[in-house]
Amino acid sequence: MNVGVAHSEVNPNTRVMNSRGIWLTYALGVGMLHVVLLSIPFFSVPVVWTLTNVIHNFGMYVFMHAVKGTPFQTPDQGKARLLTHWEQLDYGVQFTSSRKFFTISPIILYFLASFYTKYDAAHFVVNTVSLLSVLIPKLPQLHGVRIFGINKY
Repeated sequence: MNVGVAHSEVNPNTRVMNSRGIWLTYALGVGMLHVVLLSIPFFSVPVVWTLTNVIHNFGMYVFMHAVKGTPFQTPDQGKARLLTHWEQLDYGVQFTSSRKFFTISPIILYFLASFYTKYDAAHFVVNTVSLLSVLIPKLPQLHGVRIFGINKY
């Protein structure tokens, strides 16, 4: 039980991405990741952009689409424990500003990585596969679908 903490949300996980400053913090985190990778002397600029894209998309996939449940104790009788963070986001309403932002941000990063790698074939394939790995799970048709025929309901 959270003593001394009061909030009106049944599941705070649904609104956390709309909280004040989260988009700026997210963009600064991606920028910091890129600067840290640029500071490694033996990485070239195309490799750094590809690594930034792949690390970002891997982290987004794990955080948004692989991990189920919520870090908060919720009074929703266990309904959130079967949902990914993406499915909980904005109470499951599609095409909200948060969902649009977190859909467009990997696409922008992909275009930046493609531009700086000069469309090198190997980097292009890695960046494209990485982008598809985070965009396909965001499709509304795939909410509730589980691999190997196991459904959440």
